Amino acid sequence: QVQLEESGGGSVQSGGSLILSCAASGAIGSINTMGWYRQAPGKERELVARVIPGGTTHYGDSVKGRFTISRDNAKKTATLQMDNLKPEDTAIYYCQAYLRPGDSPMYSFFWGQGTQVNVIS
Repeated sequence: QVQLEESGGGSVQSGGSLILSCAASGAIGSINTMGWYRQAPGKERELVARVIPGGTTHYGDSVKGRFTISRDNAKKTATLQMDNLKPEDTAIYYCQAYLRPGDSPMYSFFWGQGTQVNVIS
């Protein structure tokens, strides 16, 4: 069974930094995109950042220049470095992976449980 486990959330002062990590485990054939989304209370889930196998990255407009996503294909992990955090970054952050389970010929999206990030002004 495929699992995505997030870690690294918490509370931080405005202007501070946090690092989120996501580890994929289970019977995985291959991973395409890995990324982070977030959802604040009363708002829709939105893209934070994603990275494809070759290393190309995409960021949501509100985090460009402040957040950096990276991945380790061998370890099946994705890391989100968040700098210069603002109160509006407060949300639940979810890891997402587009991957092929080991017993399937098809790719599907998988989500982690989410980790809370609170930025205090």
